[in-house]
Amino acid sequence: MGSYAAAQQVFAAGLVFARLAALVMLMPGIGEIFIPPRIRLAFAFSLTLLLFPVLSLGAPAIPATVSGVALAVIKETAIGLMIGAILRIFMSSLAVAGEIVSVQTTLAFAQTANPMQASPSTTLSTFLGLMGILLIMTTNLHHMFLGAIVRSYTLFPFTRDLPLGDAYALALQTVSKSFALGLQLAGPVVALSLIFNIATGLIGRVMPQFQIFFVATPLMLLLGLSVFALSLGTIGMVWVDRYRELIGLFS
Repeated sequence: MGSYAAAQQVFAAGLVFARLAALVMLMPGIGEIFIPPRIRLAFAFSLTLLLFPVLSLGAPAIPATVSGVALAVIKETAIGLMIGAILRIFMSSLAVAGEIVSVQTTLAFAQTANPMQASPSTTLSTFLGLMGILLIMTTNLHHMFLGAIVRSYTLFPFTRDLPLGDAYALALQTVSKSFALGLQLAGPVVALSLIFNIATGLIGRVMPQFQIFFVATPLMLLLGLSVFALSLGTIGMVWVDRYRELIGLFS
């Protein structure tokens, strides 16, 4: 006689899959838009099969109504989206840094296709975004993502109400920290731009006949990209450390 899963097991597996699928669809590295949705859902389904024996222990009983089942699935999906969105929002710090550097080096109009977004962005933003994905994979931060998934069932168990207030506060805090970090990462180029613009302004005042624009623009581009290239190592290390601290909140 064949062995079949009980209704309670199917319900618990559905709740686990709802949270994992929502999280995987937004998770940096795995949840990028250039990865087909079927691949992401297959990965979430594989994680569900792997983690179900552990994560389903605290699953509630099957609600008596269809609306109760729907609300339980929606709640788990919302928790997964919340965690995935927080991890995704922090990636914007690299985009902010790239935009600031592009503006300061007169490369703001140099647009290129961004494989992580639906619309093109500046070349430096795209470069830093791809560098962030590479750092996540090479420094094993994606392993911490998996740990955060398991830990989320301790922070947000099946029986806990949806923490809307805490999620809102954490999202605002993450956005502000991401913007501040992006400005800090672009700090060397911003400092160079400030000094360079002051110097060119003084030269323009002392020598009004001198065509300062035709000299300052290529020189600022050369110096800005040079400083940006020299600071890439520091940018990567600082960003990875900050990202590790963020993931530590969930793991």
